[in-house]
Amino acid sequence: MIHFEWPWLFLLLPLPWLVRLFFPATGSARDAALRVPFFEEFEEAKTRTSQIKIKQKSLWFAVIAWLLLVVASTRPQWLGDPVSLPVTGRNLMLAVDLSGSMEVEDFTLAGHQVTRLYATQAVAGKFIERREGDRLGLILFGKQAYLQTPLTFDRETVQTLLHEAVIGLAGQETAIGDAIGLAVKRLRENDAGERVLILLTDGANTAGEVEPIKAAELAAAEGLKIYTIGIGADEMTVRSLFGSRKVNPSADLDEATLTAIAEKTGGRYFRAKNTEEFEEIYQLLDQLEPVEQEKQRFRPASALYPWPLGGAMLIAALLILNRSLTGIQILSHAPSIKQE
Repeated sequence: MIHFEWPWLFLLLPLPWLVRLFFPATGSARDAALRVPFFEEFEEAKTRTSQIKIKQKSLWFAVIAWLLLVVASTRPQWLGDPVSLPVTGRNLMLAVDLSGSMEVEDFTLAGHQVTRLYATQAVAGKFIERREGDRLGLILFGKQAYLQTPLTFDRETVQTLLHEAVIGLAGQETAIGDAIGLAVKRLRENDAGERVLILLTDGANTAGEVEPIKAAELAAAEGLKIYTIGIGADEMTVRSLFGSRKVNPSADLDEATLTAIAEKTGGRYFRAKNTEEFEEIYQLLDQLEPVEQEKQRFRPASALYPWPLGGAMLIAALLILNRSLTGIQILSHAPSIKQE
């Protein structure tokens, strides 16, 4: 069906008639005086008849253009059939570490060594794509934590902004407590449904103003459940001038604190040492029980105003062109004054 967003604008339809009624055109007497025939070769009757016909046609086209312009201003829309949206009632926030250590290449993806951030973007991106019905938000943190995406049903935007994140964007250190505090603040603004935070990091809290445990206690008081994920391989071969040696690239990972955060909020701590374990963790997270709510229904709307607006502009352009050509024709047929 067709729907007009601003139907009250149809009241503008008689506006040109009112303007002509209260503000009539001036100078008609002068024009009549100038039309006194004094050139014998000037075909007065024929010219006037032609001009009257042109004006009548132009008037009708102008009326049509005005009608189309008013219709376009009311924002006509075509409403489709009602569509049901699956809504779980869950508000799910992702907090992703962007500190310098996320640049370590200890993950394998499609047979290639990749950074921890790249693996996170690949695996978490698929997770976001599957979260149909959840309100998703994205927090990026390093030395500071900031909200990249507020809670939204637009999974594609959240996924895009996650893939656009770069290491060091928020600083080289890790502010886990501030990230939790920011999530609590943002989720507090939307207290309907279940609230979940998935926090991913590869290190320990080295920056920020809020201690992670204190932030977790605040989250528990607010009913926010936190799932923490510690990423990074536990063994990695490093080559140097003195040969190869094995090191632990995750030596700085504070698993004790991450476990405590999860336990205080009723969540769970996960450890991802490789891409396979990473994907398994997100598959487990997919099994979070939703809080059922009534389905939301909406009708997709397609804007129709460009069609009447384009028609009005086209007619206006034709009227201007026709008026210009008519003026040129009149001037070309005007006789010159003979001097004796």
